[in-house]
Amino acid sequence: MQKIRAAHVAGAFYPAQKEQLQREIKYLLSQKNIEPIENIRTIVVPHAGYMYSGSTAAAAYKAIAGTKYDNVIVISPSHYEYFEGCSIFRGNYSSPLGQIETQLELANLLVEHSENISFSDSGHHQEHALEVQLPFLQVVLKSFQLVPVVIGNQTYQTAVDLAESIVSALNHPLFKSQKTLIVCSSDLSHFYNIEKANILDKVIIDAISANDAQKLHNDIIEKKGEACGFGAILTGMIASKKLVALNSKILDYTTSGDVNKDYNKVVGYVSAVFYGAE
Repeated sequence: MQKIRAAHVAGAFYPAQKEQLQREIKYLLSQKNIEPIENIRTIVVPHAGYMYSGSTAAAAYKAIAGTKYDNVIVISPSHYEYFEGCSIFRGNYSSPLGQIETQLELANLLVEHSENISFSDSGHHQEHALEVQLPFLQVVLKSFQLVPVVIGNQTYQTAVDLAESIVSALNHPLFKSQKTLIVCSSDLSHFYNIEKANILDKVIIDAISANDAQKLHNDIIEKKGEACGFGAILTGMIASKKLVALNSKILDYTTSGDVNKDYNKVVGYVSAVFYGAE
C-alpha cells in the first residue's frame, strides 16, 4: 500500500478547508504584478504561515503560473530532526487540495547517484517547510509529480552533492526532455530588530542576486547573514548554474513586522528566481 504523508500544519500555517485555502492562495497571487520571466529553473520561497510569508511566496509562484512543469523537486531544511545527508519520502504527500504523486523514477536516480541521499521518513513527519509549498504548487501548476527532499545536515558539501545528483538525474534520457522545477524553501534571519534584520538579510539577498553560492556559504559561516534553509538555497544555486540557468532575480522581500507591526523581533522572507536557457 502506498504511504501517505498527511498534511500536518493545515489549519495552523494555512487553511485546512479546500475552498478557503484555494481562495487565499488565489488572492495572494492576485496581489502580485510580476513581469514575465522565461525559462525559470529554480525558485526560492519562504515557509512561514501564509499570514506572514504567503505574500512573499506568492511573488515566486506568480512568476511560474501558467508554466508547464512535469516534475517539482522541493528542497527543505529539517527543523525538528537532525540526521546526516538528505531524505526523500517514498510515498505521496497530501494537502487539503488532494494527493500529489511522488516521481519515484526521478527520486531513484537521486538516491542511486549519492550515498548521502536515501529514501527515509526522517525529517518528513512534521516538517512545515516542505509542506507549505505544496498547496501553492497545486494551484499554479495544476498537475505535476513531486520529489520531496529534506536536508538533515546543511553543509556546503551536502548541497554540492545533492545539486550534482539533481543535475545528473535531470540529464538522464528519461528526464532530459521533461521540465523540472527546483523549489528551495527558506526563511531569512529570525527575531532581530528590524534594523539588524535588514542588514543580515541584505547580505543573503546580495549573494542570491549575484548567483554566488560560495559567497552565500561564506556569509552564513561568518555569520554575516542568516537563512534557516541555506542548504536548500545553495543546492538550487549550484544546480541552476550547472543547468545553465545563470540569471537570478529577487522578486520580493518582507519581514513579519510588515504584518504584525512588531519590529523588535522580526523574521525575514525573500522570494527569488533563477532562470536562463532551456
